[in-house]
Amino acid sequence: MGTTQTSKPTISTHLLAGGAAGLVEAMCCHPLDTIKVRMQLRNSRRLAPDAAIPKSFLGVGQRIVQREGVFALYKGLGAVVTGIVPKMAIRFSSFEAYKSWLANPHTGKVSTLGVFTAGLGAGITEAVAVVTPMDVIKIRLQAQRHSTVDPMDVPKYRNAIHAAFTIVKEEGPMALYKGVALTALRQATNQAVNFTVYQEFKRIARQMQSVDELPSYQHLILGGVSGAMGPISNAPIDTIKTRIQKATSIGRESGWSRFVIVTREIAQKEGYRAFYRGLTPRILRVAPGQAITFMVYEKVKSWIDLWNSSSQHMRVSNEKYA
Repeated sequence: MGTTQTSKPTISTHLLAGGAAGLVEAMCCHPLDTIKVRMQLRNSRRLAPDAAIPKSFLGVGQRIVQREGVFALYKGLGAVVTGIVPKMAIRFSSFEAYKSWLANPHTGKVSTLGVFTAGLGAGITEAVAVVTPMDVIKIRLQAQRHSTVDPMDVPKYRNAIHAAFTIVKEEGPMALYKGVALTALRQATNQAVNFTVYQEFKRIARQMQSVDELPSYQHLILGGVSGAMGPISNAPIDTIKTRIQKATSIGRESGWSRFVIVTREIAQKEGYRAFYRGLTPRILRVAPGQAITFMVYEKVKSWIDLWNSSSQHMRVSNEKYA
């Protein structure tokens, strides 16, 4: 094995690798997110008979396809794709930055607590910078129900850009930040658990096999396992956040007041089990999503590192024989 010294990945490396990973993940897993949102927004005040409302995520998905067409499963994808590159760039670059700040100054090693804390910071950073407005737009688009048969049944929002302009025009720019505290809490817990489990499992796998780099299928498995942990720990937060962000007007209450109102309404009118609606599709959405994200991220990052290393060797060789 060679002993070529390689430099640490730059921010541009995290941007490209994270953006590619996020794009592939969104294209593959967005339909499950749409089903999850529909399940979370379902409540007991529907006019349709209870028997007519599917309970399972497969039933909800089938109902969406039958009534609105298969492309309805991709509602809000534009908002996700638009924000996925900066989101993933911020997630991975901020995580690496926080991790380096928390590293032991003498050994350069980062403890498990340090990785967890770096994950918390990365989650909060991406939530405030990108995820919250992206989620508001995505949820408004996903919540729309319209028939493909009735030409008069026109959705309010045509696409992500139209939704953003409409929300800002009718409700003000701060409407894009509804639920920001809950989004930050959700993302922080997600990424703290996600990065900690992934980094620990990756370290153990490398030690057991005595290798520096793991094959892609192992990154896929480790990413899937780590990705399943977050949704289980913060399902009620995600449900409350979704309800707050979907509402077009909740008056001029503070963020805490909206949280209390929505939480009390769900508990009193729908029961505590309603806080866990959409958990199954969310796990099925997040776990494979994280599996794909980490696999693609690690692979693209290795390609970029290899290209940078080759370019550096060529530059050194040219200088040597110049």
